[in-house]
Amino acid sequence: MAAKTETLSGRSQSDARDRANRLAELPWWAFLIILVGVILVYNFLTNKTYGEIIGTLVDGVKITAFAAVSAYFFALLLGLTTALMQLSSNVVTRNIAQLYVQIVRGIPIIVQILYWGFVIGPLLGIADKVQSLVVWLNQMNFEIEMSRAEATKIDFMVRGILALAFSYGAFSSEVFRAGLQSVEKGQREAGVALGLSWLQSLRFIILPQAFRRILPPLGNDFISMVKETALLSALGVGEITQLGKKYSAASFLYFQTYNTVAFLYLSLTLLLSSGVRYMEKRLKSDQRK
Repeated sequence: MAAKTETLSGRSQSDARDRANRLAELPWWAFLIILVGVILVYNFLTNKTYGEIIGTLVDGVKITAFAAVSAYFFALLLGLTTALMQLSSNVVTRNIAQLYVQIVRGIPIIVQILYWGFVIGPLLGIADKVQSLVVWLNQMNFEIEMSRAEATKIDFMVRGILALAFSYGAFSSEVFRAGLQSVEKGQREAGVALGLSWLQSLRFIILPQAFRRILPPLGNDFISMVKETALLSALGVGEITQLGKKYSAASFLYFQTYNTVAFLYLSLTLLLSSGVRYMEKRLKSDQRK
């Protein structure tokens, strides 16, 4: 009887420890974020001031999303090209790519944005090209109305996107390079044995395997890109941060405005982070199969 009592006592203690461990492993930080989010959403729905701020920042969310997707698309193209150049047997090509990667990764992104905005941008003359395009389209009876100020806005948007793409191209280049080098040498030799050219081996054998391995870090880089779009406010691009600065400066509602700005960025990054985690789990489950 005593032995049975000790056994039951031991089981209850073990169950208590298991419950304590499960409670300790719960994402309490997520509960806190959800609580704050619920409070803010309630304010957005019931508080006129918060509702007005959200209405002001909606256009900024669209511009932020457009800038992040556009810049990251070009960054991926530039990163893949540079990674292949780094792995090239040609000394000149390899050194040009390595020079680009080392210089760009060593300069703060805000400095690169300002450089593209006020040094390289004026040399490109994007606003003049946009105006010339509008004039040509109007001659073709498209009847497009665009002022010089609107063309200038597009100009600075393009400069910012190019700056982010140029900057993140260097970071994604290292991700691509590591992914390509992680593919076993035997896979390349198998392509040669099958009579595939270098480009065919790259397309059908090497890149598909490398992409599966580098998708999670590329996803994390995209999340960083979304946050880095806030730096475009240095060029006056009307994304979330810039519109928040303008509204708070006009209304002096700094607390409410920057609460909303932070909430919007946090919502975007948490949503994207959930997508990256789901993708990682899917990749791991597919590898087990």
